[in-house]
Amino acid sequence: MMRRSAYASKKTGQPNSTNPISCSPSDIFRTASSKASSKEMERIDNLFYSFANRSSGMIDPEGIETLCSDMEVDHTDVRILMLAWKMKAEKQGYFTLEEWRRGLKALRVDTVSKLRKALPELEKEVRRPSNFVDFYSYSFCYCLTEEKQKSIDIESICQLLDLVLGSQFRAQVDYFIEYLKVSCDNYCI
Repeated sequence: MMRRSAYASKKTGQPNSTNPISCSPSDIFRTASSKASSKEMERIDNLFYSFANRSSGMIDPEGIETLCSDMEVDHTDVRILMLAWKMKAEKQGYFTLEEWRRGLKALRVDTVSKLRKALPELEKEVRRPSNFVDFYSYSFCYCLTEEKQKSIDIESICQLLDLVLGSQFRAQVDYFIEYLKVSCDNYCI
């Protein structure tokens, strides 16, 4: 039976589903898409390694400062924290290759120029109420330096509050920071 089916396919010119050589238009599209995706991932990886510390295999604080300089963004800009949120970075001041890939693929960027241009959209994404709650929570967890740490020092928390909430709630943040500093002066030893 199989021989007859294969022969009939050759004779009629119709593709045989058991014939591994046949390619449908969707197969060709998938192959092209896979190659494009592979090239994009290669560019993302190359970009990562241009900022990564060779000995640690991670982008460290120095690499992040270089990235910020190349993007023409201050390293204290809240959008860098938003980028870390998008990457789901676990350790403050460090990006792993996996985190980098996750973030840049989600942003659909593979160059510094594209990343710079993606920042305003990332900022809009974070400012959506459902995302902002996640970003807010992430920001404070990200700033914990030790795994079991449950609080952040007053100076750091004041800077973080200003960074995360200051642009939207200036008056409230200023009053709250003032309250925290006065309270700490009165109760902290």
